[in-house]
Amino acid sequence: MNNTTRWDTLRPYVMILPAMLAILCFVIYPVFYLLKLSFYRYNLLNKAKSKFIGLDNYKQLFSKDEFYVALNNTLIYTVTVVLLTIVIALLLALLINRKKTRFNAFLQAGIFTPHIISIVSIALVWMLLMEPNFGILNYVLKTFGLPTSKWLQSSSTSMLSVILVSVWHNVGYYALILLAALQSVPPTIYEAAALDNASRFKTFYKITLPMISPQLFFVLIIMTIGSFKVFDTVRIMTGGGPNNSTSTLVYHIYEYRSNNLGYASATGIILMVIIAILTFVYFRVLANKVHYQ
Repeated sequence: MNNTTRWDTLRPYVMILPAMLAILCFVIYPVFYLLKLSFYRYNLLNKAKSKFIGLDNYKQLFSKDEFYVALNNTLIYTVTVVLLTIVIALLLALLINRKKTRFNAFLQAGIFTPHIISIVSIALVWMLLMEPNFGILNYVLKTFGLPTSKWLQSSSTSMLSVILVSVWHNVGYYALILLAALQSVPPTIYEAAALDNASRFKTFYKITLPMISPQLFFVLIIMTIGSFKVFDTVRIMTGGGPNNSTSTLVYHIYEYRSNNLGYASATGIILMVIIAILTFVYFRVLANKVHYQ
């Protein structure tokens, strides 16, 4: 084998080596180290006092009501945010794609703008809007004679308020992804459906949805993973309260990061397992229904 042939064989591996090293250092090693910490009673201030305790952290985890509250809140948040965001994003994409005017460029920029703004700024602004006594949202509700809400101040409405902010923040980005998918559908397919006198609903169900299913599947996976890892919105707007009504799994980990790092690590492992199982189920159940052109 001459040098040229040898280099052609090795070149792909050399090209991906930096990426593989980065994954090894910043993904694989941290995961195994997190797994190791989950078996220890770990003291950040004095590592000499750290002690191997086996599965005690996991036993403590599954015996805590706080964990199940955080898990339930995370599930509610994830299901609601994912469904609302996908439905609203799809409706926006269909609306923009249907009316191809000059105004569309401004509309697309407008709905995408929230996604590029820092979530810290967005959360602070929405906290002012949702202020029970002087906030604009309650002022608008009063103007139309509707009952006002305590928004973030009540355990019955706090999660809904956080969901509202998250959907508003993300919907524009995913609407543009779906819009690009809609614009990539060949017009000849719709022309053939029109010749067959297919109804709008049948055209949408039989043609549009299958043709954009890869993008819908991508959005579903990315949004599910991102929603399970929600932290910043909760940390800024509610701090997990009131009465743990908005405490999520990642925020639960954050609360124990200092005084019980082993327990926090065990919670992180459980979160990773849950996300892995959900992703596996998505691929097993939905991957065969995705239509790749």
